[in-house]
Amino acid sequence: MSLRDFAAYLGVSDRTVSNWEGGGAGYLPRAESQAVLDTALSRASDEAQTRFAAAFGSNSGAAPVVGVIEVDSHKFLPVFIGVERARRLRAHMTPSAGTDWLESSAARVEHPDAQKCVLYVFACGVAVFHLVQPHEPASLTELAVWRYRSYASDLPWARTKVRDLLGEDHSGVPSPEYVLSLYWLTSSPWTGSTYDTVLRLLSTPSVLVDRGALGGPAPLDGSVEESLLATGFDHPEIVSFGVRGVSTGYAGWSGVAYASHSHERSLTIDELVTCELTVQALWCFTRQIQQMIEDGQDPSMPEQYGWRFLRAAYSRLTAARAQETAQHLLMREAIMKTSGLAEQLRAAQDALRESVA
Repeated sequence: MSLRDFAAYLGVSDRTVSNWEGGGAGYLPRAESQAVLDTALSRASDEAQTRFAAAFGSNSGAAPVVGVIEVDSHKFLPVFIGVERARRLRAHMTPSAGTDWLESSAARVEHPDAQKCVLYVFACGVAVFHLVQPHEPASLTELAVWRYRSYASDLPWARTKVRDLLGEDHSGVPSPEYVLSLYWLTSSPWTGSTYDTVLRLLSTPSVLVDRGALGGPAPLDGSVEESLLATGFDHPEIVSFGVRGVSTGYAGWSGVAYASHSHERSLTIDELVTCELTVQALWCFTRQIQQMIEDGQDPSMPEQYGWRFLRAAYSRLTAARAQETAQHLLMREAIMKTSGLAEQLRAAQDALRESVA
């Protein structure tokens, strides 16, 4: 195709394609552009796909996966319910052993597809569901499709569960807005640089899925995954927090992926979960303040959870602690950077301070 025809085929501008070509082999398209290109490749003829693979020095893409993929999926579904509702729920729950400065309580709840589901209710007014779902997918694409499809049922399930726990009808119960995933990879057939690529794909799985397909998210052709595993995959918004010889870890906007190589020295799953619970609870809290502003209201929170509370939270999450290890610091910095929570905390703090003034 000509440059113009190819741009029209992809639905992008001529200048975009020119930038790709002008950037040479080192150019890295944005995630949205990469997804469009991956979709186009998956729909191309066998001849075109063969030529594409040959350009990377491979006629058949990555070698077929031989071995078992075992991964524990951890999902976090936060929802702001307010301080008074949180107080009512926590009266019947057990105080959790998380951070001592972000008070919370926890209780097991039933979920139709989860091995374990725990509801954490924070005194500041946020409830977070934590779902644990082990998987043995045949491929990374299969896992990515399950992830996006399951979100469609997880969100209404969480809303109904909150309604039932509070004893309120649907109209008065807020809805969770998003799901954050954490993958703990326990077994895989990959090694070397391909292993790193796998973890990066787990943290940013959108490149393996057609999320705009009729009928819901659908898998891209298997050649897309094979090509990415053969040639490597990276994204400028993915942040590494692994330690050579100890662990491999990556954080992205939509999720976190981690694998332990030395169980005695690496982070534990409880440490990762505790960090995510804190970050997601505060992200949801500050999102509520942002929503008030967007709705034309003067943002307000009970005094104990006002701007001084947010200032303390910002300090605790961004400053190194004397007792923490380098791995803890790397993990927290990576999750904070990719979640954008530091900026959210500052903006919410300023908004509450101005409202009080």
